[in-house]
Amino acid sequence: MLEKLGNAIKKATNKISNAIFLDKNLVDTIVRELQRALIEADVNILLVKEISDKLKKAAYDEKIKGLEKKEHLIKILHDELIQILGEKKELTLNEKNQTRIMLVGLYAAGKTTTTAKLANYFQKRGKKVAIIGLDVHRPAAKEQLLQLGKTHNLKVYVDLKETSALKTYKKFEKELEKYDLVIVDTAGRHDLDKELTKEIKDLNKTINPTETILVMPADIGQAAKNQAEKFSDVLNITGVIISRMDSTAKGGGALTSCAQTKSSVYFITT
Repeated sequence: MLEKLGNAIKKATNKISNAIFLDKNLVDTIVRELQRALIEADVNILLVKEISDKLKKAAYDEKIKGLEKKEHLIKILHDELIQILGEKKELTLNEKNQTRIMLVGLYAAGKTTTTAKLANYFQKRGKKVAIIGLDVHRPAAKEQLLQLGKTHNLKVYVDLKETSALKTYKKFEKELEKYDLVIVDTAGRHDLDKELTKEIKDLNKTINPTETILVMPADIGQAAKNQAEKFSDVLNITGVIISRMDSTAKGGGALTSCAQTKSSVYFITT
């Protein structure tokens, strides 16, 4: 899907740069094709309208002439897409102090498997990594994390009997100090309700994470905007990991979350 979107954007850019005159008909055609490609990719409708309006305004601006206008249009398109996708940003660890990464997201977003993937990624790069499982609500969430840890030879901290996420973290807090990186798997819900909001706020205050990453499934569609807004209101989201980017997933909805949280995509997973 991203390849299809990329081709549509490239086609629009080529049409602008190859045009002898940028008349109203050509501009309308380019904008319509872009709208279709962005909407098919599940990019939020309001964002699509915003980009369209900016392109039209620049194209019809009589103060900008000829070649300058074409360059100006391409620059607007480029800048607006960066707004949606986020600037390129690497997920790097603090070399002097411990890095703590907290993964957040709704139920079934893929946080637990992403936690193991992320831990495996950094462990292979020579870092001393620990995972702590703070999803105390989902049945077998802790067991799943232990199984993933065993498969990839990762150090996992869970308390199978404890029903408080905060108490679990405090129990292992001292032991976790010896690691370069601690990855925190948190609970999800079907919605960011009051109970989950309070829990992640309390955890955030206690853990003081270096990075708070929103895990967003690629197949979520237009609901991404609302979810991203809610999490941004509660936490300082520093990055996004897009999960399930395979099969028929469009990805545009999840990419929209970057525009909402004003953060970049760190990883795309399948």
